[in-house]
Amino acid sequence: MPARRDELWTCHLGQVEYREALALQEALRARRQAGELPDLLLCLEHPPVYTHGRRTDPADLPMGEDWYRAQGIDVVAVDRGGGVTYHGPGQLVAYPIVKTENVVGLVRAMERAMIAALADEGVSAEAPDGRTGVWVGERKIGSIGLHVQRGVTTHGLAVNVENDLQPFEWVVACRGDGVRTTSLIRETGHGAGGLPCFRRRMAFRLAQALDRRQRLITRARLGVGAPSPAPPAAAPVPARA
Repeated sequence: MPARRDELWTCHLGQVEYREALALQEALRARRQAGELPDLLLCLEHPPVYTHGRRTDPADLPMGEDWYRAQGIDVVAVDRGGGVTYHGPGQLVAYPIVKTENVVGLVRAMERAMIAALADEGVSAEAPDGRTGVWVGERKIGSIGLHVQRGVTTHGLAVNVENDLQPFEWVVACRGDGVRTTSLIRETGHGAGGLPCFRRRMAFRLAQALDRRQRLITRARLGVGAPSPAPPAAAPVPARA
Protein backbone atom coordinates (compact mmCIF):
# COMPACT_ATOMS: atom_id res chain seq x y z
CA MET A 1 0.00 0.00 0.00
CA PRO A 2 1.57 3.37 -0.97
CA ALA A 3 2.18 6.03 1.66
CA ARG A 4 -0.09 9.04 1.93
CA ARG A 5 1.53 12.46 2.29
CA ASP A 6 -0.58 13.24 5.36
CA GLU A 7 0.51 10.09 7.21
CA LEU A 8 2.90 9.71 10.13
CA TRP A 9 4.33 6.21 9.95
CA THR A 10 4.81 5.02 13.52
CA CYS A 11 7.04 2.08 14.44
CA HIS A 12 7.41 0.63 17.96
CA LEU A 13 10.90 -0.83 18.19
CA GLY A 14 11.21 -1.98 21.82
CA GLN A 15 14.61 -1.58 23.46
CA VAL A 16 17.43 -0.63 21.07
CA GLU A 17 21.09 0.18 21.79
CA TYR A 18 21.66 3.91 21.37
CA ARG A 19 24.29 3.85 18.61
CA GLU A 20 22.24 1.40 16.60
CA ALA A 21 19.16 3.60 16.94
CA LEU A 22 21.23 6.59 15.83
CA ALA A 23 22.41 4.74 12.71
CA LEU A 24 18.80 3.78 11.95
CA GLN A 25 17.70 7.41 12.23
CA GLU A 26 20.43 8.53 9.86
CA ALA A 27 19.46 5.91 7.28
CA LEU A 28 15.80 6.84 7.51
CA ARG A 29 16.61 10.55 7.32
CA ALA A 30 18.39 9.95 4.00
CA ARG A 31 15.34 8.11 2.65
CA ARG A 32 13.03 10.88 3.90
CA GLN A 33 15.22 13.54 2.25
CA ALA A 34 15.03 11.56 -1.00
CA GLY A 35 11.23 11.47 -0.79
CA GLU A 36 11.16 7.67 -0.50
CA LEU A 37 9.28 7.70 2.81
CA PRO A 38 6.67 9.90 4.49
CA ASP A 39 7.20 11.46 7.91
CA LEU A 40 8.14 8.85 10.51
CA LEU A 41 8.01 8.34 14.26
CA LEU A 42 10.19 5.77 16.03
CA CYS A 43 9.11 4.86 19.58
CA LEU A 44 11.60 2.92 21.70
CA GLU A 45 13.63 2.58 24.87
CA HIS A 46 17.39 2.57 25.36
CA PRO A 47 19.69 0.68 27.72
CA PRO A 48 21.24 3.13 30.26
CA VAL A 49 23.11 5.88 28.39
CA TYR A 50 24.10 9.52 28.78
CA THR A 51 24.12 11.50 25.54
CA HIS A 52 25.71 14.91 25.29
CA GLY A 53 25.04 17.51 22.63
CA ARG A 54 27.07 20.32 21.14
CA ARG A 55 26.76 22.62 24.16
CA THR A 56 28.02 20.11 26.72
CA ASP A 57 30.78 21.23 29.08
CA PRO A 58 33.12 18.66 30.72
CA ALA A 59 31.76 19.80 34.08
CA ASP A 60 28.36 18.45 33.07
CA LEU A 61 29.80 14.93 33.57
CA PRO A 62 31.54 15.60 36.90
CA MET A 63 32.40 11.97 37.72
CA GLY A 64 34.22 11.37 34.43
CA GLU A 65 33.08 9.05 31.63
CA ASP A 66 34.90 5.99 33.02
CA TRP A 67 33.00 6.26 36.32
CA TYR A 68 29.64 6.34 34.54
CA ARG A 69 30.54 3.36 32.42
CA ALA A 70 31.53 1.48 35.58
CA GLN A 71 27.93 2.02 36.75
CA GLY A 72 26.68 0.35 33.56
CA ILE A 73 25.80 3.62 31.80
CA ASP A 74 27.23 4.29 28.36
CA VAL A 75 28.31 7.81 27.30
CA VAL A 76 27.77 8.96 23.69
CA ALA A 77 28.43 12.29 21.93
CA VAL A 78 25.65 13.29 19.51
CA ASP A 79 24.93 16.05 16.99
CA ARG A 80 21.71 17.36 18.53
CA GLY A 81 21.38 20.64 20.38
CA GLY A 82 21.45 20.77 24.16
CA GLY A 83 23.63 19.32 26.88
CA VAL A 84 23.66 16.04 28.79
CA THR A 85 20.57 13.91 29.11
CA TYR A 86 19.92 10.37 30.34
CA HIS A 87 18.01 7.54 28.68
CA GLY A 88 17.22 4.21 30.27
CA PRO A 89 14.71 1.37 30.43
CA GLY A 90 11.23 2.54 31.37
CA GLN A 91 11.67 5.92 29.69
CA LEU A 92 9.79 6.56 26.45
CA VAL A 93 11.98 7.91 23.67
CA ALA A 94 10.32 9.11 20.46
CA TYR A 95 12.26 10.14 17.36
CA PRO A 96 10.25 12.06 14.75
CA ILE A 97 12.01 11.92 11.37
CA VAL A 98 10.01 14.60 9.63
CA LYS A 99 10.44 17.24 6.99
CA THR A 100 10.06 20.73 8.43
CA GLU A 101 10.75 24.35 7.58
CA ASN A 102 9.71 25.52 11.04
CA VAL A 103 11.84 23.96 13.78
CA VAL A 104 10.42 26.17 16.53
CA GLY A 105 6.90 25.20 15.48
CA LEU A 106 7.87 21.53 15.56
CA VAL A 107 9.30 21.87 19.06
CA ARG A 108 6.09 23.56 20.22
CA ALA A 109 4.05 20.73 18.68
CA MET A 110 6.18 18.17 20.52
CA GLU A 111 5.65 20.05 23.78
CA ARG A 112 1.89 20.13 23.22
CA ALA A 113 1.86 16.42 22.48
CA MET A 114 3.76 15.56 25.67
CA ILE A 115 1.50 17.79 27.76
CA ALA A 116 -1.63 16.23 26.21
CA ALA A 117 -0.38 12.65 26.70
CA LEU A 118 0.47 13.38 30.33
CA ALA A 119 -2.95 15.00 30.84
CA ASP A 120 -4.51 11.78 29.52
CA GLU A 121 -2.81 10.08 32.49
CA GLY A 122 -4.04 12.70 34.96
CA VAL A 123 -0.77 14.64 35.22
CA SER A 124 -0.82 18.41 34.71
CA ALA A 125 2.37 19.53 32.95
CA GLU A 126 3.52 22.67 31.15
CA ALA A 127 6.33 24.04 28.99
CA PRO A 128 7.25 27.30 30.78
CA ASP A 129 8.87 30.17 28.88
CA GLY A 130 12.61 30.21 29.37
CA ARG A 131 12.88 26.50 30.15
CA THR A 132 13.49 23.60 27.83
CA GLY A 133 11.30 20.53 28.00
CA VAL A 134 8.10 19.80 29.89
CA TRP A 135 7.69 20.24 33.63
CA VAL A 136 5.38 19.28 36.47
CA GLY A 137 5.74 22.22 38.81
CA GLU A 138 9.49 22.53 39.47
CA ARG A 139 10.25 18.97 38.35
CA LYS A 140 11.24 18.09 34.80
CA ILE A 141 9.45 15.12 33.24
CA GLY A 142 10.15 15.48 29.50
CA SER A 143 13.07 16.59 27.32
CA ILE A 144 13.46 17.67 23.70
CA GLY A 145 16.57 17.81 21.53
CA LEU A 146 16.56 17.97 17.74
CA HIS A 147 19.03 18.02 14.87
CA VAL A 148 17.98 19.18 11.40
CA GLN A 149 19.87 18.30 8.22
CA ARG A 150 18.59 19.35 4.80
CA GLY A 151 15.18 20.02 6.26
CA VAL A 152 14.68 16.64 8.00
CA THR A 153 14.93 16.03 11.74
CA THR A 154 16.58 13.38 13.85
CA HIS A 155 16.62 12.89 17.64
CA GLY A 156 13.45 13.97 19.41
CA LEU A 157 11.84 13.69 22.83
CA ALA A 158 12.01 11.61 25.99
CA VAL A 159 9.40 11.27 28.75
CA ASN A 160 10.17 9.71 32.13
CA VAL A 161 7.51 7.06 32.65
CA GLU A 162 8.79 4.36 35.00
CA ASN A 163 12.56 4.69 34.70
CA ASP A 164 15.16 5.06 37.43
CA LEU A 165 15.68 8.76 38.23
CA GLN A 166 18.96 8.40 40.14
CA PRO A 167 21.21 8.78 37.04
CA PHE A 168 19.86 12.31 36.53
CA GLU A 169 21.38 13.23 39.90
CA TRP A 170 24.88 12.26 38.74
CA VAL A 171 25.17 14.86 35.95
CA VAL A 172 24.34 18.47 35.19
CA ALA A 173 21.47 17.73 32.82
CA CYS A 174 20.88 20.07 29.86
CA ARG A 175 22.75 22.96 31.48
CA GLY A 176 20.32 23.05 34.37
CA ASP A 177 22.33 22.78 37.58
CA GLY A 178 20.07 21.69 40.43
CA VAL A 179 17.18 20.62 38.18
CA ARG A 180 15.01 17.97 39.80
CA THR A 181 13.34 15.26 37.72
CA THR A 182 10.17 13.29 38.09
CA SER A 183 8.34 10.49 36.29
CA LEU A 184 4.81 9.47 35.42
CA ILE A 185 4.62 6.81 38.11
CA ARG A 186 6.04 9.18 40.71
CA GLU A 187 3.38 11.75 39.90
CA THR A 188 0.46 9.32 39.71
CA GLY A 189 1.48 6.81 42.37
CA HIS A 190 0.78 3.97 39.95
CA GLY A 191 3.03 0.94 39.76
CA ALA A 192 5.27 -0.03 36.89
CA GLY A 193 3.89 -1.57 33.70
CA GLY A 194 2.22 1.45 32.13
CA LEU A 195 4.83 2.25 29.49
CA PRO A 196 3.11 0.41 26.57
CA CYS A 197 -0.12 2.33 27.16
CA PHE A 198 1.64 5.67 27.50
CA ARG A 199 3.70 4.95 24.36
CA ARG A 200 0.49 4.58 22.36
CA ARG A 201 -0.96 7.75 23.85
CA MET A 202 2.21 9.71 23.10
CA ALA A 203 2.36 8.53 19.48
CA PHE A 204 -1.31 9.39 18.93
CA ARG A 205 -0.92 12.84 20.49
CA LEU A 206 2.18 13.63 18.45
CA ALA A 207 0.47 12.65 15.20
CA GLN A 208 -2.45 14.85 16.25
CA ALA A 209 -0.13 17.80 17.05
CA LEU A 210 1.56 17.42 13.65
CA ASP A 211 -1.82 17.18 11.87
CA ARG A 212 -0.97 13.73 10.54
CA ARG A 213 -2.85 10.45 10.27
CA GLN A 214 -1.03 7.85 12.34
CA ARG A 215 -0.26 4.59 10.53
CA LEU A 216 1.38 1.77 12.49
CA ILE A 217 4.07 -0.07 10.56
CA THR A 218 6.47 -2.94 11.20
CA ARG A 219 10.26 -2.72 11.31
CA ALA A 220 10.45 -4.48 7.95
CA ARG A 221 8.37 -1.71 6.33
CA LEU A 222 11.11 0.82 7.11
CA GLY A 223 13.21 -0.73 4.38
CA VAL A 224 16.59 -0.19 6.07
CA GLY A 225 16.97 -3.36 8.11
CA ALA A 226 15.71 -4.01 11.62
CA PRO A 227 17.69 -3.09 14.72
CA SER A 228 18.77 -6.09 16.75
CA PRO A 229 17.57 -6.33 20.35
CA ALA A 230 19.78 -4.35 22.75
CA PRO A 231 22.06 -6.42 24.98
CA PRO A 232 21.53 -6.09 28.73
CA ALA A 233 23.64 -3.49 30.50
CA ALA A 234 26.78 -4.84 32.15
CA ALA A 235 25.83 -3.47 35.55
CA PRO A 236 22.25 -2.20 35.50
CA VAL A 237 21.20 0.42 38.00
CA PRO A 238 18.28 -0.74 40.19
CA ALA A 239 14.96 0.87 39.32
CA ARG A 240 13.56 3.57 41.54
CA ALA A 241 10.35 5.50 41.10
